Amino acid sequence: MTKETEQEGRRVTFEHALPAHMMAIDGTWRRSCTIKDVSEANATLQVDTSIEGLALSEFFLLLSCTGLAYRRCQLDRVNGEEISVSFLRQKAKGNKKRAPSTGPT
Repeated sequence: MTKETEQEGRRVTFEHALPAHMMAIDGTWRRSCTIKDVSEANATLQVDTSIEGLALSEFFLLLSCTGLAYRRCQLDRVNGEEISVSFLRQKAKGNKKRAPSTGPT
């Protein structure tokens, strides 16, 4: 089984969808949604209002009302009120080489 298939296998489907919000990267729009299922790499959301005309190439999925828990997403597909999104990973920060310590000898 490939790693991608393994990640898809760890999908959690909620009996009662979890409330969340979608928000533009620049904060210009925000929409209510519910999370139907989720895996490490993607999720299925049900949107409460129209998403027509919104820039969905990248947006935040806000998992808490304060916005402290979120995932950066991109739209994969739309099926009526249901959308599939992929989670975008942050690029790993480069390991900076430390200067050798010059402590007392």
